Amino acid sequence: MQNIEDHFQSGQWFSAAKIERSFVKHENSETSPGKIWSYSPDNTPINLSVIIPTIDANRNGYLSKLLLQIGCQKFQGFEVIVVRGDPRQGRAINTAVALARGKYILTLDDDTSLPDPMTFSKLVAVMECHPDIGIAGGNNVIPADAKLLVRRVMLELPRRSWDPVKKIVNSDLAEHPCMLIRTEDFKLVGGENELIPRGLDPYLRQEFRKLRKRVVVVPGVIYHHLPPDNFNKLMRQFYRNGRQAAFTNRNHPQWVIETPPGHGKFKNKQSLTYRLLRFPLRLLHALITGKPILFLTEIFYALGFLREYVASDKLS
Repeated sequence: MQNIEDHFQSGQWFSAAKIERSFVKHENSETSPGKIWSYSPDNTPINLSVIIPTIDANRNGYLSKLLLQIGCQKFQGFEVIVVRGDPRQGRAINTAVALARGKYILTLDDDTSLPDPMTFSKLVAVMECHPDIGIAGGNNVIPADAKLLVRRVMLELPRRSWDPVKKIVNSDLAEHPCMLIRTEDFKLVGGENELIPRGLDPYLRQEFRKLRKRVVVVPGVIYHHLPPDNFNKLMRQFYRNGRQAAFTNRNHPQWVIETPPGHGKFKNKQSLTYRLLRFPLRLLHALITGKPILFLTEIFYALGFLREYVASDKLS
């Protein structure tokens, strides 16, 4: 076990402002306010770079718990890079990749939980055996001790949890909270899109598919990525998500990509008109199927979307 969390608490942060990101295709040239902390073991070759973007380096205590779990991983030869304070998640990840030394990069959200100490080993083993895989993700499952609201949200909302796969499957559910990529492939596609505040996962998956690389979910890889456990925070999150989605729709419609509810093939582009017309049907379906939380999150998402879509200001 490595005392990564202890290093984090006592470690030094340095500015990310001057780090070159020459591989980035869609660069946000605004000066990043982010700061960086990194950890790597002594005298061990680095094969994996674990990247965690965070706003406050805390996330209600989730980040400290995640660092403890990372320290329990059985995999040898990884470094951890945390980027704090950059409001653009994509730019924060690109900044970390510019510093990364590993053959692979693993993105984790600052509120991800890794209950299995073999997670890193399982993901890397799959990539080593399957050169046609570009992105390998895990299975987001509901923890046994989840609070009632958290459990209901993860059961009602599409893509928030699913039954773990039993074999490697092509899936759009490989997401940033737990996602492994070859560093050279990440740079080849131009990294994360720094110009959009929302829709990073769909954009990146599409770029890898253009390379004819598979995007998959891996059996045996379990993680927890939980929604807020407070109703007000949950609704604020979806209101913010709606605003960010509207910003992308209004300013960068070419990067608005469909996100299906499950594994398998899907149509990656739908017109805004089609998506607006299906919205009342989704609300009706939520009510008919007895999913009040889904209904309310859709409403707050729509309110945020409407507010931003008709606004003249831009999100930072």
